[in-house]
Amino acid sequence: MAAPTGQIPGGDGQAKTEGRSPGETARTGGLVVLAILITLFAVLNLDEVKVHWIFGSGRAPLIIVIVISLLVGIVLTYFADRASRKRR
Repeated sequence: MAAPTGQIPGGDGQAKTEGRSPGETARTGGLVVLAILITLFAVLNLDEVKVHWIFGSGRAPLIIVIVISLLVGIVLTYFADRASRKRR
């Protein structure tokens, strides 16, 4: 029988739980705080704004512009990180 996720089977038949390092806990906490701040920032900016897209312009809720910008930043960071790791 497989051990439940996050547990390592012990030699005595008991499952031992893995502990998180302080660095992992701090990183997780920081990401949660950052996610909450980004969400609050986006939700508080619901006004419609004029947006000049690559192909044309129009009006869109500011929250959509913020979310699209965030997603583009995440994708660009991901690909930049992959490219730098490939060069090593």
